[in-house]
Amino acid sequence: MPRPVVVGLDGSRESLAAADWAAREALRRGLPLRLVHAWEGGTSTGEPALPELAAPRHWSQRILRAGLDRLGESYPQVRLSADQVPNSAPEALVAVGAEAELLVLGSRAFSGFGGFMAGSVALATVARVTRPVVLVRAHQRLESEHVPDADGRPSVGTPYRDVVVGVDPAHRCEELLAFAFESAMMRAAPLRAVYTWRLPYLPHTAEAGARMAAVGGAAYALGTVLEPWREKYPTVEVHELVPEGRAAVQLTYAAQGAGLLAVGRMLRTACVGTHTGPVAHAVMHHVPCPVAVVPHG
Repeated sequence: MPRPVVVGLDGSRESLAAADWAAREALRRGLPLRLVHAWEGGTSTGEPALPELAAPRHWSQRILRAGLDRLGESYPQVRLSADQVPNSAPEALVAVGAEAELLVLGSRAFSGFGGFMAGSVALATVARVTRPVVLVRAHQRLESEHVPDADGRPSVGTPYRDVVVGVDPAHRCEELLAFAFESAMMRAAPLRAVYTWRLPYLPHTAEAGARMAAVGGAAYALGTVLEPWREKYPTVEVHELVPEGRAAVQLTYAAQGAGLLAVGRMLRTACVGTHTGPVAHAVMHHVPCPVAVVPHG
């Protein structure tokens, strides 16, 4: 049985945009779409543990019904289902995310996350889900996935925008590259693979030669990692970029005008709390296009 695309709904503009994006992704992948709403106070049967929790339960049902009606009308080809999950938001999302092909959530830019993904809930969820998580801004629309037309106007009839992936050849990243190449192939979109590097402090006389060697080494390392994926996905147009600088800054720059950015997250348990990694943490907050965080070994 195929894993579904799962989207978290809370009624906010961000979660509604995420639901639309998730429906389009489910359609591209030929997968069902599952809508979930988490609410505390429920039981395993879905009934409120206390009478005063009946109103929140009713509101949860309304959110899911409205989501089903809206998506069913806009995307009739997508198989839809909806569930209330009687648990806190992070616990519910981690549980349903483990069963998903990917988990899609709404997010706010710059000031953290709101609604379904408030503050530490967002980081706790992304850091613990073992499947890819895609974060979508409220401004995302169908035309946002496509390049503007010849007059610079939004269009749904133009090609898809590029997919961007951040690559570190020093670590295993098969899951990340599989996600990025698959996403590019489904969209018939170019893939920009970005590997950033930085020079250690060197005397000025040695800096130029060291920089030239570093560029060559970075290009070789990135090309070596991508070679088997180019062979596996021969229709994907790949552009290899090896800019100097901090990874978070360069990825944010590379993702301008992109349709999707994919970054990796090492599957590990941090000594204290949860861990997303500095690059994933930064781009989640500052990149305007949808951001996919892909766990890998």
